[in-house]
Amino acid sequence: MPVESHRFTVASRGETHVLDLTDQVEGRLGQGQIRNGTATVHVVGSTASITTTEFEPGLARTDLRVAYELFAPVDGEYEHEKTWNDDNGHSHVRASVTGPSITIPLIDGKLALGTWQQVVLIDFDTRRRDRTVIVQVIGDC
Repeated sequence: MPVESHRFTVASRGETHVLDLTDQVEGRLGQGQIRNGTATVHVVGSTASITTTEFEPGLARTDLRVAYELFAPVDGEYEHEKTWNDDNGHSHVRASVTGPSITIPLIDGKLALGTWQQVVLIDFDTRRRDRTVIVQVIGDC
């Protein structure tokens, strides 16, 4: 079964910055030959995640940030920070829970997403970063 891999980089502000990657992922898929199968979208690193959500300002800028703050507060006490003398223990916890990748069916060259569902990267780190995203597709041409 054929496999195709694509890679791109996005700039992030950190601090639970949510970026809509849908167009970039679909653009990479359009460059390939696989029309039906599965697409895995993966972010390289341990302080960012990939998931799906409705990418709208209230959710992306406020609601997700509030929810993550309740779960793993920035000013919480983290052994990671004591070990490495840094400030991003909450970033690692948040990213670990959400996960670095998702797999989405690819049908007739299109991601099987709902009307209000987008592929997003959430960067939890405490500084700006360039994030590498890998899109790997397996399926039939």
